Amino acid sequence: MIEKLEDIKHRFEEVGQLIVQPDAMADMKKYSQLSKEYKDLERVVTRYNAYTDVLSNIASAKEVLKTEKDEEFREMAKMELDELEPQREAMEEELKQLLIPRDPNDDKDAILEIRAGTGGDEAAIFAGDLFRMYQRFCEKNELKLTVLDLTEGSSGGYKEIVSTVTGTEPYGTLKFESGVHRVQRVPQTETQGRVHTSAATVAVLPEMDDVEVEIDMNDVRKDTFCSSGPGGQSVNTTYSAVRLTHAPTGLVVSCQDQKSQIKNFEKALKVLRSRIYELELAKHNEEVGAQRRSMVGSGDRSDKIRTYNYPQSRVTDHRINYSQHNLPAVMDGEIVEFIEQLRIAESAEKMKEGAVE
Repeated sequence: MIEKLEDIKHRFEEVGQLIVQPDAMADMKKYSQLSKEYKDLERVVTRYNAYTDVLSNIASAKEVLKTEKDEEFREMAKMELDELEPQREAMEEELKQLLIPRDPNDDKDAILEIRAGTGGDEAAIFAGDLFRMYQRFCEKNELKLTVLDLTEGSSGGYKEIVSTVTGTEPYGTLKFESGVHRVQRVPQTETQGRVHTSAATVAVLPEMDDVEVEIDMNDVRKDTFCSSGPGGQSVNTTYSAVRLTHAPTGLVVSCQDQKSQIKNFEKALKVLRSRIYELELAKHNEEVGAQRRSMVGSGDRSDKIRTYNYPQSRVTDHRINYSQHNLPAVMDGEIVEFIEQLRIAESAEKMKEGAVE
């Protein structure tokens, strides 16, 4: 571990020199990359420096015990060791966590897609409940959620709703939400009072830029149509909504949240890039093999990940076998504890695989 930390410290000092060079400051893209790397490394180096100070103090205290005859000095050294040893152990655990490789996409904005699954009208209503849950979560955690496109259900909720989430680490925060969410409750349409099971699919994708995912625009068909959602006087009067069809993959993306056709086109293109990236990632995961996929963070939208049981007021995440019996609070956006437990499980999984020695 020390060897890895020394390498990081050396790179931190190197980046500190590079970032002030005239060529770096003249190239905004290069400067931005170096600034981000410097900030990421600084977190680790700051804690490593504190750790080496503790090791130095432990060595000094042990030296006093080895050479000092004065009992008062020896007692002071023992007291200092009693304080420093727990600090050393805590710092080592913290540094191991910091050395676990971060997902480079964590800082990216996110595309949040929710689709009704099995269950007819009740599935669409549940998809609407999930959307409001994420909406409340974003409000409480200083994330901005913007709806790009939606198709309403015939009895409420949504057959499909696509949004962007921006702020601090949007993708890193929400990425564990991808998968099938299942609800068990008595539907509004049920006259016999029987509990039904319905499902909705959630996909969280990192928003990719044109450098990371190249699209040949000759492969993309662009159609325009009248917006049907909120938008003032322009709704149903101007062809501002945009639909993009990607011929090689068959992917179709729509965006109608802006009055401007150009802005809708740009947003739809971002979603298309993210979906193409997801397809490439799924292909890569298949090649890598199931044994190396993360149980927690595979992001496979076909995996059943969570059940919302209304009669028991229970929410269970099946990946980590973690439950809470406060369903109303969860549906009001209180999902931080689930996210934290999944992060801990992912970190433990990576450490078990030998990512940090």
